[in-house]
Amino acid sequence: MAEAAYQICVNAECKATYDVGEVLFACRKCGSLLDVAYDFSRVRLPRRLSDFELRWSKRKDPLNLSGVWRFRELIPFAKKRDIVTIGEGQTLLIEARESLAKYVGLEPGRFFLQYEGLNPSGSFKDNGMTGALTHARMVGAKSAICASTGNTASSLALFAAASGALRAIVFIGKGKIAHGKLAQILDHGAKTLQIEGDFDDAMQKVQEVATDPRYYLVNSLNPFRLEGQKAIMFRILESLGWRIPRWIVLPGGNLGNTSAFGKAFQELYELGLIRRKPHLAAINSTGANTFYQIAEKKGIKWNKGKVDEVAIKRYYQHMDERGIRAKTIASAIEINRPVNLIKALRSLEWTRGLVRQVPDEEIFDAKAQVGKGGLGCEPASAAAVAGVRRLRREGIIGEKDLTVALITGHLLKDLDATVGYHTTPKSELPEVFAGFKVKRARFQNRPIPVANDLEAILRALKK
Repeated sequence: MAEAAYQICVNAECKATYDVGEVLFACRKCGSLLDVAYDFSRVRLPRRLSDFELRWSKRKDPLNLSGVWRFRELIPFAKKRDIVTIGEGQTLLIEARESLAKYVGLEPGRFFLQYEGLNPSGSFKDNGMTGALTHARMVGAKSAICASTGNTASSLALFAAASGALRAIVFIGKGKIAHGKLAQILDHGAKTLQIEGDFDDAMQKVQEVATDPRYYLVNSLNPFRLEGQKAIMFRILESLGWRIPRWIVLPGGNLGNTSAFGKAFQELYELGLIRRKPHLAAINSTGANTFYQIAEKKGIKWNKGKVDEVAIKRYYQHMDERGIRAKTIASAIEINRPVNLIKALRSLEWTRGLVRQVPDEEIFDAKAQVGKGGLGCEPASAAAVAGVRRLRREGIIGEKDLTVALITGHLLKDLDATVGYHTTPKSELPEVFAGFKVKRARFQNRPIPVANDLEAILRALKK
């Protein structure tokens, strides 16, 4: 199937093409981002999407067990012998509890959570890492490198350790990573460089290092990583019996998922495997709202591949002049300059989507409601749920609209933030909670101090 694939520049005025065997993270001619594209006429596709379900009965084959490579005809850039898999994508689409549906304003049975925290490293990143490391094997790479707020690095470290495919090197910002993620990176043996600065600083440096061909970059600039992330959408459709939801709402950080999901639906639509596309809604934290500012406030569009990149650069210059830096407790989306911004704008055009921002208080209140419903998620995941609630209040999502929120990572990814939300005295929240000005915590579940005395314990139980 690999013969059907090639790389192509996303710039409509360039459209330069490259072989899949080349390691490129930008077009050599114009500097724009690259896509992995396919001549699907050379791929033996199923007649209908439901045919993919048959592979689950043959899951002794590692490729059929994978929730990514089970759909390999839709990501046909690699030969079977090159695929690196550790059983990623064994995730669940779960109907939200009635209480959570009521919280966001949707009718029971109309709200679902795609829980990517069940991946081997505890986040959605494993869907992309299998794609990136597969390409790394194809080109004979020995070391893989990334900048990360935590989840990409922990996924790379785990894949490298579990598969033995290559050495992992990660760049993280100083003090900009949750301990749950750092623990994974260190325990899985990745070489870890802690850069003086934040994610954007680390991202700039890792791109400079990756100009050396000895280091294979696995950040979402890598188009082969985004091919793996498309599979999250295939699994959502599969779990819904191949129904198309009206809305898919997801956190907006580096915008790899936003880019990948739009591409997934556009390809399915052009292949005639679906008849309509869902709307995508990307949700920023108000403390890290570059995508919202550019897409909604500045009105910058994909414009059929002719993006006003001068206006984007002007906005970035404005941020630099005013010292605007991303700051949110939802550390996984604490990103100032999302590298996939251009592709994400394309996804908005393809799906008639939108961007919203929500404050950290709403993110953490939504997180607490997700937890009470039986799932645990890291803070950034809850931005999607807070976003659904915001869009319902605006009347954009209807109360009967079939809606899926993407839960990107497991609760244990960021324990400090969760414990801080539930235990910090409300009078101290603006000053104490992880150093951020969070005005409230509506759904705290604080431990109750009680004496080591049976009567005192019984009195506390009655309250």
